Amino acid sequence: MAKPNVLIIGAGGVAQVAAHKVAQRADDFGEIHMANRTRAKADAIVQSIRDKGHAVAERIATHTLDGMDSAAVAALIRQTGARIVINVGSPFINMTVLQGCIDTGAAYIDTAIHEDPAKICEAAPWYANYEWKRREDCENSGVTAILGAGFDPGVVNAYARLAEDEYFDKIDEIDIVDINAGNHGRYFATNFDPEINFREFTGKVITWQGGKWQENAMFEVGREWDLPVVGKRTAYLSGHDEIHSLAARYPQADVRFWMGFGDHYINVFTVLKNLGLLSEHPVKTAEGLEVVPLKVVKAVLPDPASLAAGYTGKTCIGDLVKGSRDGKQGEVFIYNVADHEEAFAEVGSQGISYTAGVPPVAAAVLIARGDWDVKRMVNVEDLPARPFLELLGEMGLPTRIIDENGDRPL
Repeated sequence: MAKPNVLIIGAGGVAQVAAHKVAQRADDFGEIHMANRTRAKADAIVQSIRDKGHAVAERIATHTLDGMDSAAVAALIRQTGARIVINVGSPFINMTVLQGCIDTGAAYIDTAIHEDPAKICEAAPWYANYEWKRREDCENSGVTAILGAGFDPGVVNAYARLAEDEYFDKIDEIDIVDINAGNHGRYFATNFDPEINFREFTGKVITWQGGKWQENAMFEVGREWDLPVVGKRTAYLSGHDEIHSLAARYPQADVRFWMGFGDHYINVFTVLKNLGLLSEHPVKTAEGLEVVPLKVVKAVLPDPASLAAGYTGKTCIGDLVKGSRDGKQGEVFIYNVADHEEAFAEVGSQGISYTAGVPPVAAAVLIARGDWDVKRMVNVEDLPARPFLELLGEMGLPTRIIDENGDRPL
């Protein structure tokens, strides 16, 4: 059977990792294509693959694409013969790229929930506002659509599913903890698109607790976590994509997301927010110029891709899952540790981009093999976790487990 052509949409830090990983796994695919609004950025990524000595770089074709135009997306899919689309562009293009896949029958993979540029923190569950409305269309068209196949969301969803499959018959709590103990050496920067990063934290913190949606303010609830490798770190209850699908699969459980922040980040963020500089709504200057404050802040901050060289330290991201089997209570911590310097040496990116960019390629490999080609829309926790996690281990993101038998590899 012919191997499927793959199309990568986007050319940021996560796309760079995804492209390198597709190049490394070229034997699993047919033709490889990259598309971005600015084609030169895709060309630069292909050059970085060439610089690593991958001969496959010579046959990676690049294209110009407006990802907000579903007809243009469908046309490019037809032109390239792509059967798998890895969408690692802005979350603003999710629905148009998804529609392009539905119109052409190509499989769809993304790494984050869709966002409307004009809205922040919509009604829960967030997936129900956009992607889940296309479930029937995907099933009727026989289209495999895997939502949120990054790390968080994505791998952490698979960790929860692994706990369900191999540890518990009833899950009571899922606490997802994301700690970046790295140092990029800049006064202030975000590890991925500043606009998307800030939008996560300017709205309400929404979690699923006690069988209902609960709201808190950002940085209202914090606690100290003692984690492998990175040690004791303070993390704050935050709203995040995976809560909104995990709550549907595990409605009896409390589902929370905790993200680590240092005092400096919190101070700068608070000042920017209080000054109105994180607003997504346009304002007019005294000279009559209309600007969006959030986009101005994005423009003056370092490009996240520029942080990779010289970034030191590690990340630790995992799920603390509590539950019971046959009435016996227990807990398990399933996690990964990634190294910023190792990520840069391998693919020229920092660790945050690495953890987000490897998983969608693993999902694409599983679709190409048929294991995850389910011909319908799913979130990662709806699929068997072990094949995904084992493949990720081969690709540079090994899973470790702390249970009653100690700390061990998957």
